[in-house]
Amino acid sequence: MKRIVVGLMLLMFLPTIVACGKQATPVDGKPVIKIGYLPITHAGPLFIDTHLHDGEVGAYQIEMIKFGSWPDLMDALNTGRIDGASVLIELAMKAKEKGIDLKAVALGHKDGNVLISTDDIHNAHDLNGETFAIPHKYSTHNLLLNEYMENAGMKYEDVNVVEMPPAEMPAALSEKRIAGYVVAEPFGAMSVVLGKGKVLAHSDEVWPHSYCCVLVLRNDFIRANKSEVQTFIEQYANAGNIADSRSSEVYEAYLYYMKVDKEVLDLSLQWISYDDLRIEQDEYEKLRKRVIEMGLSKNPPTYDEFVDLSFLGNVEGTK
Repeated sequence: MKRIVVGLMLLMFLPTIVACGKQATPVDGKPVIKIGYLPITHAGPLFIDTHLHDGEVGAYQIEMIKFGSWPDLMDALNTGRIDGASVLIELAMKAKEKGIDLKAVALGHKDGNVLISTDDIHNAHDLNGETFAIPHKYSTHNLLLNEYMENAGMKYEDVNVVEMPPAEMPAALSEKRIAGYVVAEPFGAMSVVLGKGKVLAHSDEVWPHSYCCVLVLRNDFIRANKSEVQTFIEQYANAGNIADSRSSEVYEAYLYYMKVDKEVLDLSLQWISYDDLRIEQDEYEKLRKRVIEMGLSKNPPTYDEFVDLSFLGNVEGTK
Protein backbone atom coordinates (compact mmCIF):
# COMPACT_ATOMS: atom_id res chain seq x y z
CA MET A 1 0.00 0.00 0.00
CA LYS A 2 2.85 2.40 0.88
CA ARG A 3 4.45 1.82 -2.55
CA ILE A 4 1.15 2.69 -4.21
CA VAL A 5 0.94 5.95 -2.23
CA VAL A 6 4.52 6.83 -3.14
CA GLY A 7 3.85 6.08 -6.78
CA LEU A 8 0.72 8.22 -6.86
CA MET A 9 2.54 11.16 -5.28
CA LEU A 10 5.39 10.81 -7.74
CA LEU A 11 2.99 11.09 -10.66
CA MET A 12 2.27 14.63 -9.52
CA PHE A 13 5.86 15.54 -10.29
CA LEU A 14 6.27 13.97 -13.70
CA PRO A 15 6.61 16.94 -16.06
CA THR A 16 5.16 17.04 -19.52
CA ILE A 17 7.39 17.93 -22.44
CA VAL A 18 5.90 20.77 -24.43
CA ALA A 19 6.60 21.09 -28.11
CA CYS A 20 8.35 24.32 -28.91
CA GLY A 21 9.46 24.03 -32.53
CA LYS A 22 7.14 26.61 -34.11
CA GLN A 23 7.45 30.35 -33.68
CA ALA A 24 4.92 31.50 -31.11
CA THR A 25 2.07 33.63 -32.42
CA PRO A 26 2.32 37.21 -31.10
CA VAL A 27 -0.16 37.99 -28.32
CA ASP A 28 -1.94 41.32 -28.79
CA GLY A 29 0.64 42.17 -31.43
CA LYS A 30 3.55 41.58 -29.02
CA PRO A 31 6.43 39.21 -29.85
CA VAL A 32 6.98 36.35 -27.40
CA ILE A 33 10.06 35.56 -25.29
CA LYS A 34 10.29 31.77 -24.98
CA ILE A 35 11.80 30.65 -21.68
CA GLY A 36 12.39 26.97 -20.90
CA TYR A 37 12.17 25.43 -17.45
CA LEU A 38 11.79 22.24 -15.45
CA PRO A 39 9.15 22.34 -12.67
CA ILE A 40 11.60 22.61 -9.76
CA THR A 41 11.89 24.94 -6.78
CA HIS A 42 15.19 26.29 -8.14
CA ALA A 43 13.33 28.14 -10.91
CA GLY A 44 11.27 30.07 -8.35
CA PRO A 45 12.03 33.66 -9.44
CA LEU A 46 11.04 32.78 -12.98
CA PHE A 47 7.70 31.37 -11.80
CA ILE A 48 7.01 34.37 -9.57
CA ASP A 49 8.05 36.90 -12.20
CA THR A 50 5.72 35.41 -14.80
CA HIS A 51 2.88 34.94 -12.31
CA LEU A 52 3.04 38.47 -10.91
CA HIS A 53 3.26 40.19 -14.27
CA ASP A 54 0.94 37.83 -16.13
CA GLY A 55 3.66 37.19 -18.71
CA GLU A 56 4.16 40.87 -19.53
CA VAL A 57 7.69 42.21 -20.18
CA GLY A 58 7.40 45.70 -21.62
CA ALA A 59 6.62 45.29 -25.30
CA TYR A 60 6.96 41.49 -25.03
CA GLN A 61 5.05 38.52 -23.65
CA ILE A 62 6.75 35.62 -21.82
CA GLU A 63 5.90 32.10 -22.92
CA MET A 64 6.94 29.57 -20.27
CA ILE A 65 7.84 26.22 -21.88
CA LYS A 66 8.04 23.15 -19.66
CA PHE A 67 10.45 20.30 -20.37
CA GLY A 68 10.73 16.80 -19.00
CA SER A 69 14.51 16.56 -18.91
CA TRP A 70 17.66 18.66 -19.06
CA PRO A 71 18.79 17.17 -22.42
CA ASP A 72 15.46 18.11 -24.02
CA LEU A 73 15.67 21.63 -22.64
CA MET A 74 19.29 22.08 -23.74
CA ASP A 75 18.51 20.82 -27.24
CA ALA A 76 15.82 23.49 -27.59
CA LEU A 77 18.12 26.16 -26.17
CA ASN A 78 21.13 25.21 -28.26
CA THR A 79 19.13 25.14 -31.50
CA GLY A 80 17.40 28.47 -30.82
CA ARG A 81 13.88 27.09 -30.40
CA ILE A 82 13.75 28.93 -27.07
CA ASP A 83 15.36 32.25 -26.19
CA GLY A 84 16.51 31.38 -22.68
CA ALA A 85 16.08 29.02 -19.78
CA SER A 86 16.49 28.29 -16.11
CA VAL A 87 19.13 25.56 -16.30
CA LEU A 88 21.96 23.78 -14.52
CA ILE A 89 24.98 26.06 -14.76
CA GLU A 90 27.33 23.24 -15.77
CA LEU A 91 25.14 22.31 -18.75
CA ALA A 92 25.12 25.91 -19.90
CA MET A 93 28.91 26.13 -19.45
CA LYS A 94 29.35 22.99 -21.54
CA ALA A 95 27.13 24.40 -24.29
CA LYS A 96 29.17 27.62 -24.27
CA GLU A 97 32.37 25.59 -24.50
CA LYS A 98 30.94 23.84 -27.58
CA GLY A 99 30.27 27.17 -29.28
CA ILE A 100 26.66 27.96 -28.33
CA ASP A 101 26.60 31.69 -27.61
CA LEU A 102 24.85 31.79 -24.23
CA LYS A 103 25.07 34.34 -21.44
CA ALA A 104 24.33 33.66 -17.78
CA VAL A 105 22.49 36.75 -16.57
CA ALA A 106 21.47 35.78 -13.01
CA LEU A 107 21.42 32.95 -10.51
CA GLY A 108 18.29 30.88 -10.12
CA HIS A 109 18.69 30.53 -6.36
CA LYS A 110 21.22 30.24 -3.52
CA ASP A 111 21.86 27.02 -1.60
CA GLY A 112 18.86 24.68 -1.39
CA ASN A 113 20.50 21.42 -2.52
CA VAL A 114 20.25 18.51 -0.10
CA LEU A 115 21.87 15.09 0.02
CA ILE A 116 19.16 12.57 0.92
CA SER A 117 19.76 9.03 2.19
CA THR A 118 18.08 6.03 3.73
CA ASP A 119 17.98 5.86 7.54
CA ASP A 120 20.92 3.45 7.77
CA ILE A 121 23.34 5.90 6.06
CA HIS A 122 24.88 8.28 8.60
CA ASN A 123 28.00 9.64 6.90
CA ALA A 124 30.17 9.45 3.81
CA HIS A 125 31.89 6.27 5.02
CA ASP A 126 28.54 4.47 5.05
CA LEU A 127 28.24 5.20 1.31
CA ASN A 128 31.29 3.07 0.51
CA GLY A 129 30.18 0.63 -2.21
CA GLU A 130 26.60 1.95 -2.19
CA THR A 131 24.61 3.31 -5.14
CA PHE A 132 23.94 7.06 -5.13
CA ALA A 133 21.86 8.91 -7.72
CA ILE A 134 22.47 12.26 -9.41
CA PRO A 135 20.36 13.95 -12.12
CA HIS A 136 23.20 14.58 -14.59
CA LYS A 137 26.98 14.35 -14.57
CA TYR A 138 27.10 18.03 -15.62
CA SER A 139 25.42 19.24 -12.45
CA THR A 140 26.36 20.86 -9.18
CA HIS A 141 24.72 17.83 -7.56
CA ASN A 142 27.45 15.65 -9.01
CA LEU A 143 30.10 18.09 -7.79
CA LEU A 144 28.49 18.22 -4.34
CA LEU A 145 28.68 14.44 -4.03
CA ASN A 146 32.36 14.56 -4.96
CA GLU A 147 32.93 17.33 -2.40
CA TYR A 148 31.04 15.43 0.28
CA MET A 149 33.17 12.34 -0.19
CA GLU A 150 36.45 14.25 -0.36
CA ASN A 151 35.62 16.24 2.78
CA ALA A 152 35.40 12.89 4.58
CA GLY A 153 38.72 11.69 3.21
CA MET A 154 37.09 9.35 0.70
CA LYS A 155 37.02 9.17 -3.08
CA TYR A 156 34.20 9.79 -5.53
CA GLU A 157 34.94 6.33 -6.94
CA ASP A 158 34.04 4.76 -3.58
CA VAL A 159 30.39 5.29 -4.52
CA ASN A 160 28.49 3.70 -7.41
CA VAL A 161 27.14 6.89 -9.00
CA VAL A 162 24.14 6.56 -11.35
CA GLU A 163 22.22 9.16 -13.33
CA MET A 164 18.48 9.04 -12.73
CA PRO A 165 15.48 11.24 -13.63
CA PRO A 166 14.65 13.33 -10.54
CA ALA A 167 11.04 12.16 -10.36
CA GLU A 168 12.20 8.54 -10.01
CA MET A 169 14.58 9.17 -7.12
CA PRO A 170 12.14 9.17 -4.15
CA ALA A 171 10.64 5.83 -5.25
CA ALA A 172 14.09 4.34 -5.87
CA LEU A 173 15.14 5.37 -2.36
CA SER A 174 11.93 4.02 -0.83
CA GLU A 175 12.52 0.67 -2.53
CA LYS A 176 16.21 0.65 -1.42
CA ARG A 177 17.42 0.52 -5.02
CA ILE A 178 19.67 3.45 -4.11
CA ALA A 179 21.21 4.47 -0.79
CA GLY A 180 20.74 8.16 -1.47
CA TYR A 181 20.55 10.96 -3.97
CA VAL A 182 21.18 14.66 -4.47
CA VAL A 183 19.00 16.63 -6.85
CA ALA A 184 17.12 19.89 -7.34
CA GLU A 185 14.15 20.49 -5.10
CA PRO A 186 11.41 19.53 -4.37
CA PHE A 187 12.43 15.88 -4.77
CA GLY A 188 14.61 15.83 -1.66
CA ALA A 189 11.84 17.30 0.48
CA MET A 190 9.42 14.78 -0.95
CA SER A 191 11.30 11.79 0.50
CA VAL A 192 11.57 13.49 3.88
CA VAL A 193 7.86 14.36 4.01
CA LEU A 194 6.95 10.81 2.99
CA GLY A 195 9.17 9.46 5.77
CA LYS A 196 11.21 7.48 3.26
CA GLY A 197 14.46 9.42 3.52
CA LYS A 198 16.43 11.78 5.70
CA VAL A 199 18.74 14.74 5.21
CA LEU A 200 22.33 13.51 5.07
CA ALA A 201 23.80 16.96 4.44
CA HIS A 202 22.83 20.42 3.19
CA SER A 203 24.80 21.97 0.34
CA ASP A 204 25.91 24.95 2.43
CA GLU A 205 27.55 22.49 4.84
CA VAL A 206 29.36 20.70 2.03
CA TRP A 207 30.23 23.60 -0.27
CA PRO A 208 29.04 27.03 0.94
CA HIS A 209 27.70 29.35 -1.78
CA SER A 210 27.89 26.68 -4.47
CA TYR A 211 26.10 27.67 -7.69
CA CYS A 212 23.50 25.38 -9.22
CA CYS A 213 20.80 26.75 -11.53
CA VAL A 214 21.12 29.97 -13.52
CA LEU A 215 19.03 32.02 -15.88
CA VAL A 216 20.65 32.05 -19.32
CA LEU A 217 19.71 33.83 -22.53
CA ARG A 218 20.96 33.41 -26.07
CA ASN A 219 23.33 36.26 -26.82
CA ASP A 220 21.79 36.96 -30.21
CA PHE A 221 18.48 37.53 -28.45
CA ILE A 222 20.11 39.86 -25.93
CA ARG A 223 21.76 41.96 -28.66
CA ALA A 224 18.51 42.36 -30.58
CA ASN A 225 16.28 43.07 -27.56
CA LYS A 226 18.31 44.92 -24.95
CA SER A 227 15.47 47.09 -23.68
CA GLU A 228 13.14 44.14 -23.17
CA VAL A 229 15.91 42.03 -21.61
CA GLN A 230 16.61 44.87 -19.17
CA THR A 231 12.97 44.92 -18.07
CA PHE A 232 12.83 41.14 -17.90
CA ILE A 233 15.93 40.84 -15.69
CA GLU A 234 14.81 43.66 -13.40
CA GLN A 235 11.47 41.92 -12.86
CA TYR A 236 13.21 38.58 -12.39
CA ALA A 237 15.60 39.90 -9.72
CA ASN A 238 12.77 41.64 -7.88
CA ALA A 239 10.84 38.36 -8.00
CA GLY A 240 13.79 36.77 -6.19
CA ASN A 241 13.40 39.30 -3.39
CA ILE A 242 9.68 38.57 -3.23
CA ALA A 243 10.31 34.81 -3.17
CA ASP A 244 11.97 35.02 0.22
CA SER A 245 8.85 36.65 1.67
CA ARG A 246 6.94 33.35 1.35
CA SER A 247 3.75 35.33 0.75
CA SER A 248 0.51 33.85 -0.54
CA GLU A 249 1.27 35.02 -4.07
CA VAL A 250 4.63 33.25 -3.88
CA TYR A 251 2.90 29.99 -3.03
CA GLU A 252 0.36 30.55 -5.81
CA ALA A 253 3.15 30.88 -8.37
CA TYR A 254 4.98 27.74 -7.23
CA LEU A 255 1.85 25.63 -6.99
CA TYR A 256 0.75 26.74 -10.46
CA TYR A 257 3.98 25.70 -12.16
CA MET A 258 5.00 22.74 -10.00
CA LYS A 259 1.78 20.99 -8.97
CA VAL A 260 3.47 20.02 -5.72
CA ASP A 261 2.03 19.13 -2.32
CA LYS A 262 2.16 22.23 -0.10
CA GLU A 263 3.83 20.38 2.78
CA VAL A 264 6.63 19.34 0.42
CA LEU A 265 6.94 22.88 -0.89
CA ASP A 266 7.05 24.30 2.65
CA LEU A 267 10.02 22.12 3.53
CA SER A 268 11.77 22.76 0.23
CA LEU A 269 11.51 26.53 0.70
CA GLN A 270 13.07 26.27 4.16
CA TRP A 271 16.30 25.11 2.52
CA ILE A 272 16.61 27.69 -0.24
CA SER A 273 17.02 31.46 -0.65
CA TYR A 274 16.79 33.87 -3.57
CA ASP A 275 18.30 37.11 -2.32
CA ASP A 276 21.02 38.76 -4.44
CA LEU A 277 21.05 36.67 -7.60
CA ARG A 278 24.34 38.03 -8.94
CA ILE A 279 26.90 35.52 -10.19
CA GLU A 280 30.09 36.48 -8.37
CA GLN A 281 33.41 35.96 -10.11
CA ASP A 282 35.19 34.31 -7.16
CA GLU A 283 32.45 31.73 -6.71
CA TYR A 284 32.24 31.08 -10.44
CA GLU A 285 35.98 30.47 -10.62
CA LYS A 286 35.72 27.91 -7.80
CA LEU A 287 33.05 26.11 -9.79
CA ARG A 288 35.09 26.31 -13.00
CA LYS A 289 38.11 24.83 -11.22
CA ARG A 290 36.09 21.91 -9.85
CA VAL A 291 34.59 21.15 -13.26
CA ILE A 292 38.11 20.87 -14.68
CA GLU A 293 39.39 18.80 -11.75
CA MET A 294 36.57 16.27 -12.15
CA GLY A 295 37.36 15.90 -15.85
CA LEU A 296 33.97 17.23 -16.93
CA SER A 297 35.51 19.92 -19.10
CA LYS A 298 38.93 20.84 -20.46
CA ASN A 299 38.25 24.48 -21.23
CA PRO A 300 35.05 25.79 -19.61
CA PRO A 301 34.24 29.42 -20.38
CA THR A 302 35.81 32.13 -18.27
CA TYR A 303 33.67 34.46 -16.20
CA ASP A 304 34.01 37.28 -18.74
CA GLU A 305 33.10 34.98 -21.61
CA PHE A 306 30.03 33.54 -19.96
CA VAL A 307 28.53 35.94 -17.42
CA ASP A 308 26.71 39.19 -18.20
CA LEU A 309 25.55 41.10 -15.12
CA SER A 310 25.01 44.40 -16.90
CA PHE A 311 21.23 44.10 -16.57
CA LEU A 312 21.39 43.64 -12.78
CA GLY A 313 23.34 46.82 -12.11
CA ASN A 314 20.51 48.98 -10.76
CA VAL A 315 18.22 46.32 -9.31
CA GLU A 316 17.38 46.72 -5.63
CA GLY A 317 18.75 43.88 -3.54
CA THR A 318 21.75 43.26 -5.78
CA LYS A 319 25.22 44.64 -5.37
